[in-house]
Amino acid sequence: MSGTSPAVEADGLHKRYRAKVAVDDVSLSIQGGEIFGILGRNGAGKTTTVELIAGLRRPDRGTVRVLGVDAHRDRARLRQILGVQLQESQLHAALTVTELVRLYRTFYRDPLDAGELIESVGLTASRGTRFQNLSGGQQQRLSIALALVGRPRVVILDELTTGLDPEARRQMWATVAALRENGVTVLLVSHAMEEVERLCDRVALLDAGRVVALDSPAGLVRRAGFAQRVTFVPAGPVPEGLLEGLLEGLGEVERVRADGGRVVVEGRDDLLQAVSVALVRAGVVVTETRGERATLDDAFVALTGRHLEHEEVR
Repeated sequence: MSGTSPAVEADGLHKRYRAKVAVDDVSLSIQGGEIFGILGRNGAGKTTTVELIAGLRRPDRGTVRVLGVDAHRDRARLRQILGVQLQESQLHAALTVTELVRLYRTFYRDPLDAGELIESVGLTASRGTRFQNLSGGQQQRLSIALALVGRPRVVILDELTTGLDPEARRQMWATVAALRENGVTVLLVSHAMEEVERLCDRVALLDAGRVVALDSPAGLVRRAGFAQRVTFVPAGPVPEGLLEGLLEGLGEVERVRADGGRVVVEGRDDLLQAVSVALVRAGVVVTETRGERATLDDAFVALTGRHLEHEEVR
């Protein structure tokens, strides 16, 4: 991350829609050159939060400053430094990819080259296609291109790779990584855990309109209470309490629990080796042994008590 002054400062944001509180006292400080992720289940307030930061909605209370610019009082200056790609972008259906990019270039003082930008998002072959005839994934790529056309210093990307095939997804990841290398600050809203873990420096977990945790992806996994998991199935009957007594004494083990006929061991360090050696020494034969590290998805469940769903509801 570059610099010490926050690129985005949101302080005490609150937004209500009739009886529903969508955003409840959200404060975020995002550093320059940081890729900052926002995760949350349906209705957690993610989209409303980024719309407040982008100046697209006015908070009932609270303030937002982007590179020192008040997001709600100076919209003209904000548009010159902030690029926004939202999940549900509405563009002129009859215009082609090239026409839309050229139109958006006129909004900025020093825009990117149209051809190079279209190529960077993989739309060269579709540059003459009208927006209404693009696939969902192609429309998504175009909306990302339009968010970047003005060389913004801060970019909001909402569900960056929705509808993209694996190759296009990797291309978008490379584009975002290149933005960070150039000092651009990225605010990324995503349901794709792999995407968040790969790209984000820090992540805020939203639940019921509030920030319930904020840390690096690895930090959130650590806060989930375990770093690794080993599962296995005993090959035959095991005396009650034997496995718990055998494994809970290991320094690497933090918890042992039964899950149907399967035993789940959670812990840290070289957990798989420690468990395997202990079982062999005790003469316990097991099958279906599997070692895995805790993921951001595990952390989300542990910290919010819910699984992440895959449809965005404001």
